[in-house]
Amino acid sequence: MFLSHPPPAIQPSYYTVNFSPRCTSKPPSCYVAVNNPSTSGAKTSNNQLIQSLCKEGNLKQALRVLSQESSPSQQTYELLILCCGHRSSLSDALRVHRHILDNGSDQDPFLATKLIAMYSELGSVDYARKVFDKTRKRTIYVWNALFRALTLAGHGEEVLGLYWKMNRIGVESDRFTYTYVLKACVASECTADHLTKGKEIHAHLTRRGYNSHVYIMTTLLDMYARFGCVDYASNVFDGMPVRNVVSWSAMIACYAKNGKAFEALRTFREMMTETKDSSPNSVTMVSVLQACASLAALEQGRLIHGYILRRGLDSILPVISALVTMYGRCGRLEVGQRVFDGMRERDVVSWNSLISSYGVHGYGRKAIQIFEEMLANGASPTPVTFVSVLGACSHEGLVEEGKRLFESMWKDHGIQPQVEHYACMVDLLGRANRLDEAAKMVQDMRTEPGPKVWGSLLGSCRIHGNVELAERASRRLFALEPKNAGNYVLLADIYAEAQMWDKVKKVKKLLEYRGLQKLPGRCWMEVRRKMYSFVSVDEFNPLMEQIHALLVKLAEDMKEKGYVPQTKGVLYDLETEEKERIVLGHSEKLALAFGLINTAKGEPIRITKNLRLCEDCHLFTKFISKFMEKEILVRDVNRFHRFKNGVCSCGDYW
Repeated sequence: MFLSHPPPAIQPSYYTVNFSPRCTSKPPSCYVAVNNPSTSGAKTSNNQLIQSLCKEGNLKQALRVLSQESSPSQQTYELLILCCGHRSSLSDALRVHRHILDNGSDQDPFLATKLIAMYSELGSVDYARKVFDKTRKRTIYVWNALFRALTLAGHGEEVLGLYWKMNRIGVESDRFTYTYVLKACVASECTADHLTKGKEIHAHLTRRGYNSHVYIMTTLLDMYARFGCVDYASNVFDGMPVRNVVSWSAMIACYAKNGKAFEALRTFREMMTETKDSSPNSVTMVSVLQACASLAALEQGRLIHGYILRRGLDSILPVISALVTMYGRCGRLEVGQRVFDGMRERDVVSWNSLISSYGVHGYGRKAIQIFEEMLANGASPTPVTFVSVLGACSHEGLVEEGKRLFESMWKDHGIQPQVEHYACMVDLLGRANRLDEAAKMVQDMRTEPGPKVWGSLLGSCRIHGNVELAERASRRLFALEPKNAGNYVLLADIYAEAQMWDKVKKVKKLLEYRGLQKLPGRCWMEVRRKMYSFVSVDEFNPLMEQIHALLVKLAEDMKEKGYVPQTKGVLYDLETEEKERIVLGHSEKLALAFGLINTAKGEPIRITKNLRLCEDCHLFTKFISKFMEKEILVRDVNRFHRFKNGVCSCGDYW
């Protein structure tokens, strides 16, 4: 028996209980009725008393009575096991387990299932596995209990191995089995091998006819979503004969977290139209707010905020934190601040949301101030907190402040810097044109820098035109991310600015050879609660002719006022006029012209872009904000730009 000797962490006294019914110590007066085992009703009385004590939460007293009972019933053991789990007492759990072993009830599959669940609840998955290993008669419930315990502990690989073993010996899965093994696919690191196994499980449950079970299919959908397989998840969702609020929420979250914000909002509208018996819950609202934030859909975000207030969801922390982020990402920092100020309680996620909001707007000093307020209020920072505050320092060029915060991570808060934090520091140093210092930080890293760090260095080289260091960073990136077209395009941009056209051609040939294409620039904007999307070549927009005509007229008028098109980023060796025509067709200019046509006087224009704002679009928008007396907010992949009276809030530092 694996519990015959107590582990070092448990006091031996827990195992010196006299299991004989002849106990010499005098019991409390309330136990007098149970100390006469010769009476016919003694066993029944003992079992009933133990069960009553467990239901009342009096575990210690129940264990004293247990020592007087030689034949506890299955229900008695079950309640003792449940009570140990609820009381979070491993020592008492081991004591009950030892009693079960000595009593010979350890081969009861029902009790084995309860013991595994108990040890899982106590965070002792090794003990749970030992119970399983010692159980000779393993019902599907015993298997499922272990699958659940291992999955919750993050041992997904072990679950999948046991699942295949279970299939080989002929134990048939039930609906709980499929739920647990699908969760196991994403319980640990998500790899291509785990995705393959998830697809095999999908095939298994389909052959067994479980593809009509809403809970299994929702778990399957979520598994595909975690791997970023949006099309697979969508196919699962579309094929579900019945959907509940959890499955709708899972699909919305899948879209929101995988760059499909349009689809997330569309699915939410369908949910509101089609569901009659269930309403969106807090999980749904968080995902919908994330989608609004991604698209800077302020008006739709306001509608969602009103719905949250009407449903009484404004007391749920994740929802309010998502509201703070949404308003910040939609350019309404002051509203996000008011939402934050009105919170009755705050957690670190709430603080992170506010810090990140100020950071993305370039208010680094304000972000640091909020970080210090968070510490003063007793909240402990997380790794995400430091990503937010270091990013904020980068946007405002606060090098010394950023270095101080970076050092404080392990010195003051015991947080070991991760790749994301090094990437922030490399970006901070690189943007400030301290490229040698940034390169040394990369060189001194104890772990492999990875794509994020090298990408930050390459981006900084793009800003300052450092060809030599860019080539070094790109070599590492091409090896780490051979299929990421953005790295090749960034290097080609650097070569183009340096007028190194032969090398530009080589990079473009490499892109073609590897079958890669540059990610097209795309912009979004909201006009009267409708979302519009723009790409550089958009022949399907009925207003395109009018938009192009307006852009040509604006460019001609602004040239008279000093506007000079910035064409150095065009990756073709062309005549100046042709380069100007190319940059005039950028998606952010199309969105800007559409906004000028469709917004009222005094109404700001809000645009979101999937890439970094180019130099010409930045300059063009500054001129437009002054020329047309219009406030324009553009959020690119890095930060917010607020243009007003010919000036940008970034101070031309982005």
